[in-house]
Amino acid sequence: MMPPSPKWSVDQIPDLEGKVMIVTGGYAGIGKETTRALVAHNAKVYIAGRSAVKAEAVIEEFKRETGRDALFLQLDLADLGSVKAAAEGFMSKETRLHALINNAAAQYPDIEEVTPTGHDMQFGTNVVGHFYLTKLLLPLLLETAKSSPTGKARVVHVSSVGHEFVDGIDFDTLKDGPRRRAQHPVKLYFQSKFANVAVADEFHRRYAEQGLVSCSLHPGNLKYNTERHKSLGVRFLSTIVSPVSQNPVLPDNKLGALTQLWAATMPEGDDFGGKYLIPWARMGRAKPETDDPELGQKLWAWLEEQVKDE
Repeated sequence: MMPPSPKWSVDQIPDLEGKVMIVTGGYAGIGKETTRALVAHNAKVYIAGRSAVKAEAVIEEFKRETGRDALFLQLDLADLGSVKAAAEGFMSKETRLHALINNAAAQYPDIEEVTPTGHDMQFGTNVVGHFYLTKLLLPLLLETAKSSPTGKARVVHVSSVGHEFVDGIDFDTLKDGPRRRAQHPVKLYFQSKFANVAVADEFHRRYAEQGLVSCSLHPGNLKYNTERHKSLGVRFLSTIVSPVSQNPVLPDNKLGALTQLWAATMPEGDDFGGKYLIPWARMGRAKPETDDPELGQKLWAWLEEQVKDE
């Protein structure tokens, strides 16, 4: 919760010329700072998100700063049709993908909000959408690994320390229904972050031998705006956490981006498969239950079922 000062900085990122990367949610928050650092170190970066207007503003900002262009990839993780179109659009333009940073997240929406396929908005966006995107891009990632000097390509799954506050996955709450409606949005968010770690570990188990480096991480406890969370339960929670979240000495998004940048760019990241990273750019340990192979297989089978008809 209170990590020591970082020993690693973005200044240590190597030259990324020739590297192709995707950052979901790459125009806001820690996603924006992640993209900024990647572009500044010469990577070809696709900013994947819903808003072309927001993305273009950030692309222009980075162009002024670095003289280099980022690219926009239309993506709504809550809409599986949009995820498929994004993956197909990317693969029609690129023959390599060195790193996919699954950074975007829905956090604390009203309990009434669900995806077009009826999934809980947080689980549908944070887990189902990212799983489907990664699955669709997997052949390109594995092909990139084959042609890479290190034989590796990376997927970085952004989780949260919140995963430690749930004991597992209640599969009866992942799609809309009475049991889901009885849950608090915060608990559903923590559950999605637990699943992010479990999915990262299962990708590692299935594809590490083919060169895929799949890891997960907690980016840090950062300043955020509790006013954007409108549900009554979250407004109540915000009365507790707001004095902390608005603390001016809390880390900002630049620090929040450090751990995923470390995972995505540094040579030692080739050894991070199946690992869980913590602020700021350090090795940590996730809750042991996230790495249960039986749970990983069950979750994988459930996810495959959710996306099979897309």
